[in-house]
Order: sequence, then C-alpha cells, then structure tokens
Amino acid sequence: QEQLVESGGGLVQPGGSLRLSCVVSGFTLDYYAVGWFRQAPGKEREGVSCISINDGITYYADSVKGRFTISKDVAANTVYLQLNNLKPEDTAVYYCAREHIALVQLESQCFQARTFSSWGQGTQVTVSS
Repeated sequence: QEQLVESGGGLVQPGGSLRLSCVVSGFTLDYYAVGWFRQAPGKEREGVSCISINDGITYYADSVKGRFTISKDVAANTVYLQLNNLKPEDTAVYYCAREHIALVQLESQCFQARTFSSWGQGTQVTVSS
C-alpha cells in the first residue's frame, strides 16, 4: 500500500525555521515528482515547491524563493522541505504529494494540486509570536 507521511510541523516564531519530512512507503521515489503544497484556513491549496527525483530539478513558488529548500534522500525514501525565515503568512497545513514524472512535464504542473494523485495527511505549521 502506497503511503506518504509528513512530519516536522509545529509552532515557531517569525524568522524561525522548521524542516518538514515526507516519508514514502509502498513505492520507491525513482521516476516520480514530489510536490509540497500548503493550505491555510479558507484558502485554496497552494503549490510551494516541487522536485523531480531522478534529475533533481527543483521549482519554487515566488512567495517562498530564497527561504524554502526542497531536497531528497532516495535511500531513505524521504523528501524534505527546509523552511527558513518563516513569516505569519506561511501558517498552513503542509502536504506532500507524488506523481509519475511522465505526468509532470511542465513547471506549471508542479504547482497544480490536480497533477498529483497520491497525498499525505498533512502537518501543521504555525508561525506566530
């Protein structure tokens, strides 16, 4: 059974950092793209970052460029999202999702929730003083 499990969320002050993890099981990361999304209360799910596992190509939403970093550890079947210089507007539930790379050929597809067919349950990130 395929599964994605996020962890690492929490409460942090503005300017602080967190590292989110997305551990996958039931399949290997090769030939997949993994995306991180977030959803704040009353808002639509927003694409944050995306990585192509085989070639390591990464994409970031403008709102997080220079602050967030996506990375992978294929041996550990894990994708990370490092969140630095956090702002209150980063508060949301963060989700990871995966899709076969053949179905994620355009950068724009990385930021569309409908591109991805498998999702984790999410981890809450709250940025507040």
